[in-house]
Amino acid sequence: MPDLTRIAIVGASGRMGQMLIEAVNAHQNTVLVGVTERAGHDWVGKDLGICMGKAASGVIVSDDPLEVFAKTQAIIDFTSPDATVAHAALAAQARAVHVIGTTGLGPEHLEKLSAAARHCAIVRAGNMSLGVNLLVQLTKKVAQALDEDFDIEIVESHHRHKVDAPSGTALMLGEAAAEGRNVTLTDVSDRGRDGITGARERGHIGFSAIRGGDVVGEHDVIFAADGERIVLRHLATDRQIFARGALKAALWGQGKSPGEYDMLDVLGL
Repeated sequence: MPDLTRIAIVGASGRMGQMLIEAVNAHQNTVLVGVTERAGHDWVGKDLGICMGKAASGVIVSDDPLEVFAKTQAIIDFTSPDATVAHAALAAQARAVHVIGTTGLGPEHLEKLSAAARHCAIVRAGNMSLGVNLLVQLTKKVAQALDEDFDIEIVESHHRHKVDAPSGTALMLGEAAAEGRNVTLTDVSDRGRDGITGARERGHIGFSAIRGGDVVGEHDVIFAADGERIVLRHLATDRQIFARGALKAALWGQGKSPGEYDMLDVLGL
C-alpha cells in the first residue's frame, strides 16, 4: 500500500470545504490530517464528522493554521483573498504544496503569493476542472486565428451566493484571449456597460456576469463578426469537478520545486 499524502483543508465549513473533505476521505492515496476555520467559528474545537452531520472522525477543527500545516504535505484553499495570502506565508514555512482555488485575488495578493512561491510549490487556478482548462487553451487558439473583425465577449453565470465578478474562470478565459491576440487584458477589458456607453471599441474583450439560483458555473466565449459567430461553451453541473481537480493538483505538486504553477501544468497542457 503506498504512503498516503497528508492533506489539510482550510475553510472547512464552506460548501467547497466540505466537498474537498469528502474528496480527500474518498481517495485511496490521501488522508485528511487537519482542517481549519476562522477563530470564533462554531465548528472550532469540535469533531469534524459531527459538525458535518456524520459519525465522529477524530479530526478536530482548529483555528490555528500553523499547527495544522506543520503536519501536512498539501493545503487546499478555496477561501478569501486575504486569508489565502496569510495561508501562503504559513505554507511556505511548512514547505507544503499550496493549492489555491480562491478567486477575486488582486495584484497586491498575487505579489505576496509570488513571494511565498519562492519557498513552496503553489498551484493556483481560477477553475480546476479539466474541461475549463481545455476551454482556456481553445480560446487562446481561436483568438490567435481570428483578427479584430471578431469581437470577443465572455458571458458567465453563477449561483446567487457568488461574491466576485467577473468570475475567476471568466478572467482566465479573458487572459487566454488577450494572450492569443498578443495584448494585455487590462488594456482591452470592458466590464462596465450601463447607460449611453457609445459603440463597442474594436479589439476590446467584453465581460458579462449573471447571478441567480444554484447555477454551478457556465461560461461562453463568443467570437462575433458580421454574419457569423463562434461560441465556445463549458457547463459545470457538479462542484465535485473542482474538488477532484484540486486533489489532483495536490498530488501532482508533491516533490515539485518551489514556484508558481497552474492547472495547465498539472494536466500537461
